[in-house]
Amino acid sequence: MFNLKELLEGKQSVALGGHVRPDGDCVGSTMGLYLYLKENFPQIETDLYLESVPEAYSMIRHTDEVKSELPEGKIYDLFICMDCGDLQRLGFSQKLFIESKQTACIDHHVSNEAFADVNYIVPDASSTSELVYNLLDYDKMSLETAEALYMGIAHDTGIFRYSCTSPETMEAAAQLMRKGVDTAKITDRTYYEKTYVQNQILGRALLESIMVLDQRCIVSVVRLKEMEFFQAKPSDLEGIVSQMRQTKGVEVAMFLHETAPQTFKVSLRSKERVDVSRIAKYFGGGGHVRAAGVTMKGSVHDVINNLTALIEKQLDEKIEQED
Repeated sequence: MFNLKELLEGKQSVALGGHVRPDGDCVGSTMGLYLYLKENFPQIETDLYLESVPEAYSMIRHTDEVKSELPEGKIYDLFICMDCGDLQRLGFSQKLFIESKQTACIDHHVSNEAFADVNYIVPDASSTSELVYNLLDYDKMSLETAEALYMGIAHDTGIFRYSCTSPETMEAAAQLMRKGVDTAKITDRTYYEKTYVQNQILGRALLESIMVLDQRCIVSVVRLKEMEFFQAKPSDLEGIVSQMRQTKGVEVAMFLHETAPQTFKVSLRSKERVDVSRIAKYFGGGGHVRAAGVTMKGSVHDVINNLTALIEKQLDEKIEQED
């Protein structure tokens, strides 16, 4: 069992890191643990490394302390990698992880192959934030820590709508609420509230979407020229694929975001019949059974055709099993 107190024994410096393009669970889990360590282990030098935190999550206190550049020649006693299915997804902080004296990983991606020295990986968990909650002493948890963890749990469960939401998830959320978390404010500000640009590009993605595989799959693409036209950032695309997934009759939603010419970041979401983590992993990505992602090169048609071929195979297999 992953014991945080034992892991921290004898450590003078600890670094935390999460995946590239941090989402709500990544920010929530890393900030939750960061604040807890700062409050309860002040003798340990603790730093958090993430790419720029999306503006929506800045309501979580002390996000201004997040570091987005590497220190020169710094070697930490311990690096804890969080919400990150593989080492490559750590991005710029990967160097710190490799050079640290000891490494640990807290994660809930089914594709995670336990790449750290010490691993706490629970694929059935709703979120990494829920796993962090399980590691902490509730009585020593501040309101600030509770807010961060609640945000992470809420985001990765789709505000407690996704199938990954368990009774234990709801119990954790209830306990965090008892700390005084303003849940309505957090969900409104970080999940539902959208900027004008976000609404514009969401509208464009929905308007330009197409239905394939006998309308069992919905696909949309946002290209570089459209990102430039709307003056949008990658973080402005969050939530688009989940909105697409809500289309009646659709089993899988596929959203492509062009990050460089002929290079696409693909987000996949499914309802009941398709394990999108298997599809993403086949092409070098990863994720969860109902939510996964992968980066692929080629023309947009090649990417869509390659992915839909595997989606169709799973859909047909499911129909055969039911027959």
